[in-house]
Amino acid sequence: FTPYSYSSNQNLPHPTHRIQRGSLNTETKNLYNISVKGIKGQLHRLPAAGVGDMAMATVEKGKPELRRKVHPAVEISQPKAYQRKMTFIFFFLSFFFFFLSFILKITLGFAITGPVAKECADLHLMITPNVGGIA
Repeated sequence: FTPYSYSSNQNLPHPTHRIQRGSLNTETKNLYNISVKGIKGQLHRLPAAGVGDMAMATVEKGKPELRRKVHPAVEISQPKAYQRKMTFIFFFLSFFFFFLSFILKITLGFAITGPVAKECADLHLMITPNVGGIA
């Protein structure tokens, strides 16, 4: 049982301690992935995140008031192809992470542009009203 991921056989291409891009309208350009929630890991292997996984991240480039703090973030798209059960194979053009911070939601009033994985929108209900299109 994995509480933070949609399927157990999904590819997990994004390891910890790596910099990735933030979603387009959240005014965060680069995020540094600190840890992944819900994954215990194995000896000599870094925990990795896939679509719909929650991670703890800090802002490397972006607004100054968002820096030097740890925020929960969710991966909403990944370029590595993955397959839904009994259906299509999906991939996106790049990694995108999205903040799940309550203070950020009040201050910005944003909408996510571009496609978001259905697995991510089903798991995290805070993302669904802010999404333009779900793939």
